[in-house]
Amino acid sequence: MFSKSRQGSDAALPAVSGGAKGATFSVIGGDVLITGDIKATVDLHIDGRVQGDVACATLVQGEGSHIVGSIQADHARLAGTVEGALTVKTLVIEARARITGDVSYESLSMAIGAEVDGRLTHINAAATPQGLKLVTAGE
Repeated sequence: MFSKSRQGSDAALPAVSGGAKGATFSVIGGDVLITGDIKATVDLHIDGRVQGDVACATLVQGEGSHIVGSIQADHARLAGTVEGALTVKTLVIEARARITGDVSYESLSMAIGAEVDGRLTHINAAATPQGLKLVTAGE
C-alpha cells in the first residue's frame, strides 16, 4: 500500500524534473484550500486554492486553481487565476489563465485568450542586478 514503487495509480502521473533528489512532484488537489505560504524543494501541481505565497522549482497550475499571493519559480505553466506578483525564469500562460499582478520573467509564452492585468518585465539573466535573485525553496 505504501511502497516506494512507481506501479499503481501514481505511475500515470508525469514526472517533472528540478526538484529534490529522488522526489518528483507534489499535488494539491482541487478540493484543497491552503491558507499560508508554500515553500517546496520539489515541483508542484496545484489544482486547489492557495491564499499565500508559493515558492518552488516548477509550478503547474490547473484551470480551476486560484492563487492569491506571489509566485517564485524557475518554471511555471499557469492555467488558472493568480492574484499577486510573479517572478519566473520560464513562464507559460495558458489561454484560460487570468493574472492580476506584475510579472517578471526571462522567457514568456502566452496563449491567445490569456489575460494579464499588470506590468510585464523582462529579466535579462546576463545582466541581472545583484539585488534581484530568483530564489527557489531550500535556498
